[in-house]
Amino acid sequence: MDNRQFMRLGSGALCLVAVTPSLALDASISGVEEELAGNIEVYLDGLDASQYQAERLEDEVRRLVGEALRPFGYYAPDMTLSFDDPASPSRVNLDVDKGEPVRIERLDFVLEGAAAEDPPFTDAIEAYPQEKGDILRHAPYDSLRSKLSGLAMQRGYFDWGFSQRRLEVRPWSHSAHLSLSLDSGPRYHFGEVNFSGQHIESERLSNLVPFEPGSPYLAGQVARLNQNLGQTQWFGSVSVRPRLDAGPESLAIQDAGPGWWYALDVEGIPAAPAQPAALDARALGAAGAVNAPDVPQVPIDVLVTPADRHQFETGIGFSTDVGPRARLSWDQPWVNRYGHSWDHDLYLSGPEQKFTGVYSMPLEDPLNDSYELQYGLRNEDKDDTKSTEASVEFGRRWKFENGWEQYLYVRSTFEDFTQAGVSNEVLLLYPGVRWSRTRTRNQTFPTWGDRQQLTLQYANPAWGSDAEFLRVNGDTQWVRMLGDSNRFVGRLGVGSITTDDFDDIPPSLRFFAGGDNSVRGYSYESLAPRDAEGRLEGGEQRFVASVEAQRKVADKWWLATFVDTGDAFSDWWPGQLNTGAGLGVRWISPVGPIRFDVAHPFDHDDSFRIHFSIGPEF
Repeated sequence: MDNRQFMRLGSGALCLVAVTPSLALDASISGVEEELAGNIEVYLDGLDASQYQAERLEDEVRRLVGEALRPFGYYAPDMTLSFDDPASPSRVNLDVDKGEPVRIERLDFVLEGAAAEDPPFTDAIEAYPQEKGDILRHAPYDSLRSKLSGLAMQRGYFDWGFSQRRLEVRPWSHSAHLSLSLDSGPRYHFGEVNFSGQHIESERLSNLVPFEPGSPYLAGQVARLNQNLGQTQWFGSVSVRPRLDAGPESLAIQDAGPGWWYALDVEGIPAAPAQPAALDARALGAAGAVNAPDVPQVPIDVLVTPADRHQFETGIGFSTDVGPRARLSWDQPWVNRYGHSWDHDLYLSGPEQKFTGVYSMPLEDPLNDSYELQYGLRNEDKDDTKSTEASVEFGRRWKFENGWEQYLYVRSTFEDFTQAGVSNEVLLLYPGVRWSRTRTRNQTFPTWGDRQQLTLQYANPAWGSDAEFLRVNGDTQWVRMLGDSNRFVGRLGVGSITTDDFDDIPPSLRFFAGGDNSVRGYSYESLAPRDAEGRLEGGEQRFVASVEAQRKVADKWWLATFVDTGDAFSDWWPGQLNTGAGLGVRWISPVGPIRFDVAHPFDHDDSFRIHFSIGPEF
């Protein structure tokens, strides 16, 4: 047999050995409570009985059981054990007497350095859950050690170290001494923030820095800077790194002779005048220490790359309200060095087509304060409504720390419309203000969230508007979970328009109800006052409400039951609201939640209506 054949056979044998499964040793444990028994099972889980002889296996089991009990303070257990088959054991029966526990005799936790006056450090020590005389548990000690080291890095104590770290157990006396001394050294403060690679003015970027140079270092503030830069959408990549400057010793000049590439023929050239001796590393370090700042600083280096200047996105969808729909967006996240942005959106569906644009101009606080110029064209043709609209709007947007957003604007709209057979052309000029807030967890399929919005608008002929009106519109929506499998969704919407010129109010400002996101069981915007011929006129008031309960039945599947009610009307309150109820299915698909509902309208001749849509509630 030649060497190659021998090697092939050897490799095959190794493969057979490699795939032979190991046989874990099962354990039946008595005499200890569940927590200790569970840890013993964990320690024995990886024990392969086939790798040991009988006596050696018993010793190994005893050793592992002892190690499993030590974190809970039991260092001298006694146990009896037996195997189901001494020749080829697969199960061990354990009766464990955990013995007398080790108790804490001394706790010695010390803070040295600037951390001794820093509340998070002192709070961590004061919150230590064990006292003198308690049974020793390793986990709290390990947790405190990790907590202190984590705080040191998070709060800028970069010279920290444990001068004493000792968990001393004395099994013979059943006692333990716990010592932990943290020498934090000085706390570093923020230095200057250095930007590189940016295409936006540095002053604009500096306004995004959430801290002042010289303030105490916090890792959370570094993370917030990274988040702020990312939220602007100006950059394709963002890297924010604290820089711990090397000490003065690293500046010492090493006395290295010239390499061969610097060798010259110097014969006949007079020697250069003597130079003063360079300081060695130790001397330069001492010299630097004389003028070293009392508070060490950490400069922050920020490296960014520009985002793509032109970004395109397309999407298609379907709903029973409008049928197939498509969207094309063209976004320019940055237009110039001031961080202005420009977005365009084209929306197409059977009953509605619109083109809109938004030019945003961030101000001193780029994330929370900006001017916006909006414009758009819109065409609508459905049921008893035909409308062509052109609008221009200029406003200012504020975002507040509590999550609320305020938008104050002036809007000019020209609309050529026919509603219920009545045609009109109006030019409206009106100011408005909108307050809104959206909070959500898991945007694709929120398990918790709410959305509020309130809009006020007023027009008057005094400044050139063809009609006078005051319009108020508000909506709120809530998502809450009860346990892991019960989800509840609630909606409420109200609106009112006060005017003596209702014929001059275009369809875009009148109220309608009904549809997928209004009152299910009724077609899209089919609920409103009608004329003598039964044609929709639109309402001066609106009220809709909905309650929906969902139950998880599989990983991505939910069943839903709901009741919707509401109407649009001209009197202050209708004599009767339209109500629909039904059942639905929710599937969390890769492209977003898909909702399928079958609703029965109680105030209509139809026995049921199907509603289908794609996308989350918010």
